[in-house]
Amino acid sequence: MERLVKLYRERFGSEPVSVSLLPLSGSARKYYRMLPEGVIGCIGTNLKENRAFVTIGKAMRDAGVAAPEVYGISPDGLAYIQEDLGNGQLFALLGPSIEKGSFSPEEKGWLRSVMEALPALQFGTGERMASDWDVCFPDREFNGRMVSFDINYFKYCYLKESGVDFDEIALQDDYDRLLEDALEPFGQTFMYRDFQARNIMIRDGKPWFIDFQGGRRGPVQYDLASFLLNAGTHFSEAVRRELEDAYITALGDFCKVSRDEFMERYRLMALVRMLQEFGAYGFRGLIEGKQLFIDCIAPAQKVLGSLVKEPFARYPYLTDVLRRVAADEGGILAKIV
Repeated sequence: MERLVKLYRERFGSEPVSVSLLPLSGSARKYYRMLPEGVIGCIGTNLKENRAFVTIGKAMRDAGVAAPEVYGISPDGLAYIQEDLGNGQLFALLGPSIEKGSFSPEEKGWLRSVMEALPALQFGTGERMASDWDVCFPDREFNGRMVSFDINYFKYCYLKESGVDFDEIALQDDYDRLLEDALEPFGQTFMYRDFQARNIMIRDGKPWFIDFQGGRRGPVQYDLASFLLNAGTHFSEAVRRELEDAYITALGDFCKVSRDEFMERYRLMALVRMLQEFGAYGFRGLIEGKQLFIDCIAPAQKVLGSLVKEPFARYPYLTDVLRRVAADEGGILAKIV
């Protein structure tokens, strides 16, 4: 804490009047609101993760992307203070409408603005990170290790905990094909990795972006899937289609887009992302008992069910397993009530 106070004093020439811990999430990082200047202080546990946040944030701001300015960093690199973007977290702002399943014109405007900003974030940040991908944490790009980690995260942290019976060899056969297909070439584009409404702030009606320290070089479709298929927001199919269209239109300013090819690749990235999400719900929720992640399981099953309604021809056994997960065949919901 002293490190944060010292950074505040060096920046503003006075002591903070109050320092309050913000609600914790899945990360080990701790965030504090420091007043009266409106500063967020962060204390991390991993120097490389902090360095990634600072470097990526600068690349985003240099690209004209709305990301918080870092005001000061402690000598050990484990603490820093940054611009406070206020209380307008998109997920919280959408909360009542998420429950109803419909959004006001203003809320639809926020969502469209996020989709329209995303290609600029991906291409602009990627252009400025092109010689610096090695700073990314924990890896520089979307690669075979990442996909293997994510699909096994699902198997070991969710599937084995869920009570759904499965043939591990048959599942691995499909995993091998999925790994091969997921690694099609992509350009110098930035993949935010955890692009979701909890990591977006609305300030003066426009989206600002936070918690991007896990970003790396990767395919643009992954972020779109992260946002539109997130269990916390569980958008209806109609809303997803509208936002997909907004994103693809904006993407056309940066590259030539074949909608059919894009959507085929997008569906594959959605599958990879859903496996990662369920792994997180298993580890953080079923194993660690964090309620935020437990609460996501039921809506995530619905999203997964819609994704695998149309089978993945290359992964028939995985499709079958995921359909049974979506149907809660193992009865995990009854166990966690």
